[in-house]
This record gives sequence, C-alpha cells and structure tokens, in this order.
Amino acid sequence: MPLATARVSTDRPARYLKQLVSHMSHKATTALSADGRGTITVRSGSCALTPHPGTLELTATAVDAESLAQVQDVIARHLVRFATQEELVVEWSAPIDGGELEPTAPVVGEYLLSHHTPADEILGELAAATREALGDAAHMQVSADEGTLLTMLTRLTGARFAVEVGVFTGYSTLCIARGLADGGRVLACDVSEEWAAIGRPYWERAGVADRIDLHIAPALETLRALDSEPFIDIAFIDADKESYPAYYEEIVRRLRPGGLVVLDNVFLGGRVLDPAYQEARHVAVRGLNDLIAADERVDAVMLPVRDGVTIARRR
Repeated sequence: MPLATARVSTDRPARYLKQLVSHMSHKATTALSADGRGTITVRSGSCALTPHPGTLELTATAVDAESLAQVQDVIARHLVRFATQEELVVEWSAPIDGGELEPTAPVVGEYLLSHHTPADEILGELAAATREALGDAAHMQVSADEGTLLTMLTRLTGARFAVEVGVFTGYSTLCIARGLADGGRVLACDVSEEWAAIGRPYWERAGVADRIDLHIAPALETLRALDSEPFIDIAFIDADKESYPAYYEEIVRRLRPGGLVVLDNVFLGGRVLDPAYQEARHVAVRGLNDLIAADERVDAVMLPVRDGVTIARRR
C-alpha cells in the first residue's frame, strides 16, 4: 500500500511548489514541468506536486509502507518550513494499494459505454461468443468504446496498412479492418489459432476477412521480418506485457510520419502506478510509459480509457 495523497490548502500553491523543488534539487532528483507541476525523487520514493487554485496536491509513492512514510515526512517538513506567512497543514490519506485503484469508476465506465457510437450486431455477437467460449478470459477483449476508438483512429489516419499485436478473438482486428481505406490491409499477429478462430466467422460476416492477414507466430519474429522502411499507418499493441517495449520499438521505427501506435493496458489495473509491484510485466510497462513520454520520435498522450490507453504519433 505505497500510495498516498494530500491536498494542502494555500493561497500560494505554485510559489511553494517552486521553492520546494528548487531547495530539494540539492539533495534529490527534481523536475519542474512547463505546466507548473513538480516531481521530487528521494532515495525512499517520490512525490508529485500539482498546483490548483487554493490547493497544492501531493502524491507520494514508494515501494513499501516504511519508505512511503519517509517520503511523506521529508516533503511535509520542508513544505511547512517555507510557509512563513501562513500555517500549512499536510494531512496524508491512508496508504492505498495500486491494485485497488479504479481509474474508471464503475458508474463512469457505464456512462461511457452508454454514450459512444454503439457496437453493431456483428460485434455484439462476437463479444457474446467470446464470453461463452472463454469465460473469465473474455476480459482480455477490448471494450465496445475502445473498439469504436480504434475504428475512428484508423479512419482519421487514412490507414492503408495496419499492424495488430495481440488478436485474441478478433474484436479489435475487426474494428481496425473496418476503418481501413480502400485496399487497406491489417497484419494481425498472435500465437493462438484457437482463439483467433472464434473471430473468423464474424470477419467474414462483416465483409473484412479479405483485409486481414493473420500470422500465427511470435509477434517479434513477424515484426522483425517486415521491411525496415517507415510504412505502417497505425498499430495496436495488446499482447504479453513483458514484450511491450520490444513491440513498441519494432513498430515505431517502421511508423510513417503522422502514423499512430496505440497501446492498451498501460495502467495494468493501477499496478503500474504503484512501485511496490515489481513483476516483469509491471516493470516493463512502467518503463515503457516513461520511455514514450520522453521519446523525441513521437508526440504521445495517455488516456484514462478502461485500463489505460496510450496514443503516440510519429513526428
């Protein structure tokens, strides 16, 4: 449970934030962004600081409860010290586990699903067939609103060549194929013919089967065999999380200027936000999230859609 927040009431949130970041830079790693947010990283953990009208918001993270307490103490003590003209009160929330976070609360999620262009009968039946055939594993299928987003992005890019890493039962594949320009193709990569077979009849019914080239093989092998020239218009990554960094690199170097790469599950159920989670998949996605944010080859945005979706556009 190494996450905690505090909302400190003050008339000078931006001023105190800058003073604290500047002061701590002598003994910690600090950063101040153009929009006024700050980050302070000490040996025991880190704290993000965000100014709001009348409030300075603090978010502390660490690998365990003891380290979190140290971060909270360091930040609170130094912050209070700067407030010579007012008395600041720093009250931290109870520590929470990243896996218990709900980036999209159920009531918000339901509202979102009720307010997008709805899935048609074919997509609805494919979703139902996936649930019936695979039970709990059906949660790996993208939601209807995310499917609509994929079709929209594919159309907006005028895509003629798409790549999908992670087909599952083919719902997202169908959504991408529908958005392709005339003559477009989607290279769909997966290792399970059994799961992909569930989607094939629905691809046929939707009239897009001839646009889908399904490759049953390790995706990295398929990607590395592609031409090295930038020719991909849009790519969607939704497969084994440990390999996300490798998938991203192979795709982004082949992405044409203006092309998009879309990555699903960049929150991993909130666990990516919590440094206590150190399994290979958590470390891989957390590291990739940081890499994309600093990658000068792309412009990127991370959206709180379902389990987190990142969209990166090749410059």
